Amino acid sequence: MKPALLSILFLFSSLAGAADGQPVELHQQLSLPAGAPDKVLALTLDACGGGFDAELATFLIEHRIHATIFATRVWIRRNAQGVAVLKAHADLFEIEDHGANHIPAVIGPDRSVYGLTGVADLKQLKREVSGGAAAVKAMTGTAPHWYRGATGEYDPEALKSIEAMGYKVAGFSVNADNGATLSKKQIVARLKKVSNGDIIIAHFNRPASDTGEGLAIGLKWLLDQGFRFVRLDGADVRLVQKRI
Repeated sequence: MKPALLSILFLFSSLAGAADGQPVELHQQLSLPAGAPDKVLALTLDACGGGFDAELATFLIEHRIHATIFATRVWIRRNAQGVAVLKAHADLFEIEDHGANHIPAVIGPDRSVYGLTGVADLKQLKREVSGGAAAVKAMTGTAPHWYRGATGEYDPEALKSIEAMGYKVAGFSVNADNGATLSKKQIVARLKKVSNGDIIIAHFNRPASDTGEGLAIGLKWLLDQGFRFVRLDGADVRLVQKRI
């Protein structure tokens, strides 16, 4: 989907939220050919700050599950081991931009999402996006093409600005771990409800949470059901209503 069209559709679909000044989540699924026989999902994992979930990474590597990792500059600088593992398995892991300092893409004084303060103005937003992109390029040697803001919520003005910088903005349709706060049982239950084309969001930076173990159980179940996993690089997406 072209960025300009995405902006138009997003602005139309989020009119009610934008009207009262509230940021809006961007919900997407993979755009798959009609009647395609494959059962295809995209796994996206946010590395916001914090640590490196080595057990989750090992599971993904052992089961050859492709994933798109959205990493902040903060996470990259703090997690040399995680960076080394991801670079050693570049065939599985695509690294994309999650910002420099994990600041939400909501603009204006005293704006915040889930307790995280947003950017003061468009200049700070651009520094957040470009700072994260520079860190990803320094890590991988390749400039990122996708951006996901902290919390996954956006002002329409912020979304337009990010797209004008040349990035595609990544949404999701299934929130597997609700910010790494759900129990193993809850994560597995959510993953068992996914459908063909879903884009899953979870976290890669909270090894002490239930996310890694819950994902391992749920993703193995999905593999057993015949699903395969693709990265976002080269993928087309479409806007949808949030499913889970």
